[in-house]
This record gives sequence, C-alpha cells and structure tokens, in this order.
Amino acid sequence: MIPGEIIQVLTSWFQREISPSTRIISTVALGGGSINQAFRVETSSGNYFLKYNLAKRYPGMFAFEARGLTILENAACIQVPGVLHYTETGNYSFLLLGFIKSQVPSANFWQLFGQQLALLHQKSSPDFGLDHDNYIGSLKQSNNNHLRWTEFLIGERLQPQVKLAFDESLLNIRDLQRLELLYKKLPEILPVEPPSLIHGDLWSGNYMVGSDGNPCIIDPAVYYGHREMDIAMSKLFGGFSMEFYRSYNEEYPMEKGWEDRVELNQLYPLLVHLNLFGGGYSRQVRQVLMAYQ
Repeated sequence: MIPGEIIQVLTSWFQREISPSTRIISTVALGGGSINQAFRVETSSGNYFLKYNLAKRYPGMFAFEARGLTILENAACIQVPGVLHYTETGNYSFLLLGFIKSQVPSANFWQLFGQQLALLHQKSSPDFGLDHDNYIGSLKQSNNNHLRWTEFLIGERLQPQVKLAFDESLLNIRDLQRLELLYKKLPEILPVEPPSLIHGDLWSGNYMVGSDGNPCIIDPAVYYGHREMDIAMSKLFGGFSMEFYRSYNEEYPMEKGWEDRVELNQLYPLLVHLNLFGGGYSRQVRQVLMAYQ
C-alpha cells in the first residue's frame, strides 16, 4: 500500500501537471530492492513508476537520484527514466518517474549498450568528482573534487568505506596495513585518463530493456570518475554479454591491461557491499588486497 499522504500529493500533482481529469486507477507493487518501496501507478492518463521511503532515514536520497538521472539524460547518450516529480510529505520521501515497460531486447541490444556507454564515458569534466554528494545504495557517497584520480579514489571512495568497515569490526588492523601499501602503488597501477561521466553503480540490476528494446540505465550513483570503475562493476555480479565489451572497445578503446585491473577496480563496490550486507564480503576484499602486496 502507498501511504495516503503520498497518494494525496500525487493526485494533486497529476491533476495540476498532467490533466485536471487525471485520477489514480490502481497501484501495483514492484520489486524495489532492499531500500525503497516501488510501485507502478496506473492512472487515467497513463502509467508511472513511484518509489518511496522514510525521509529521515535517507535524507535527500531521491533529490540526488533525480539530479543524477537528469545529468545522464542531458548527456544524451543512453536512455534513462524521465524524472517527473520528487518531494517529501509527512514521514515520507518519494520519486516519480516515467514508467518503462520492458520489452524483448533488440537484435543489437548489447552492441548498442557498449557504444552508448562509451559515448557517455567521453563526456568529461576538469576534475574527478561532482558538484554535490549522493548515495550508492543506502550509503552516502562523497564527491569532493580532485585533479588526480588516485587521490579521489583513495580519499572519496576507499577511505570512507574502510573506516565504516573497520568501525564495525568488518576489517582489522592487518587489512588497514595492506590498504596503505595498496594506496602507495595505485599511481603506478592505474592509467591516467581524463574524468569520465560514469553511472557509478553499473551492475546487472541497474539496467533494463526499454520500451523500444534498447538499453536503459537506472538507479545511478553518478560522478566524474575513471571509466574502468563502470566496466569493473559490470563484471562483478555476473557480467554483461561479451558483445557489450567488444562494442565498447571499438567505440572507445580501453587502456592496455584493463582486464588485469578489473578486480582492483571492484574494491570500492566490494567495500560498499561489505558495509551494507556484512562480513561475507570480507573474504573478497582481502583477496583483492593480497593480490597487490
């Protein structure tokens, strides 16, 4: 059930922004993950996607998601859901998006996906970071600007997650020592590239087949980072089609040895999952660290 105060605000918005005669016909619960409640809202003027949560629990989450989706939409490289409305009402915060009815993938789905992500990654910025912080999952993500990727990776990505994990006894002193050794090696390991506009959380659960059969990306954790982060994330939980990587490399060739850096570039999302879901991920984190000692 969608809380009554949200229904009231939605109805007013529909009648003001869509049509005075628009009414909500029904709501259908959808899989929204572990953080939000998600619904298809069926109205007399069409269908919409809604997700909501407790406003105090995740302050600003939907505002940041809306900004991230808008950044990706303005880049005009790959399809994203259209942002319609977001606000707080009572104890709740919600985000209203255009509803995307998933279809059968087009014949060139993976080729197009690789090309489009490569085009997105060619959108650049003077610095690594973003003009605002946001979330990855339910964890806050700091995006202070840095001129060098390794400084951004250490200061804004790895160290905050490591501190969270250490404070919860998910990592130990020996892990911290290994991390310090890794930090010193990163400038020699990671290729120097300009900042790329990246999705930031590009695993298999954060893309879908759009209503036209083409790729659509959702739930971003946007920032200007190293493009190998998106590629590594795409391989963390099952991976994408090999056609995706071939097409990407044709459009925007990866630096030599990128395959060897995949596990290293998965360290940040592994730390995020360690903090979100507990000690089961500590083994994978330690495997990455041991490979660079």
